[in-house]
Amino acid sequence: MRNPLQRRRYIANALLAAALLLCAALLFYPPARTSLYPACPIHLYFGIDCPGCGATRALAALLHGHLAEALRLNALFVLLLPIALAGAIESYRRALRPGAFRWPQPPAPALYATLVATVLFTIARNILH
Repeated sequence: MRNPLQRRRYIANALLAAALLLCAALLFYPPARTSLYPACPIHLYFGIDCPGCGATRALAALLHGHLAEALRLNALFVLLLPIALAGAIESYRRALRPGAFRWPQPPAPALYATLVATVLFTIARNILH
């Protein structure tokens, strides 16, 4: 592939296919019924829940239509998922367009707010757990 646009489109479509395959795996082989998925090393070695603990199980619950269960497993992940999906869709759209590719640039205050929310969520879930 010599054309940069073709290469970028190929990579974007391959990433989309991988994401869809991951969702299909979670749908048909949920973490509650299989040991296919790795354990969190932070939880394994330190005994605390990291900000991502429960995200895989929460996504599986969402794919099965169980919003309350997903929120119980990892509320931060569930609440940030629509924003992440919007960013992924925008990145995919930009990758398919001709011209130079630029990643979406969220404003710095949004990044700082997300970081603070993540730290507070991690502290709260480990204190209340």
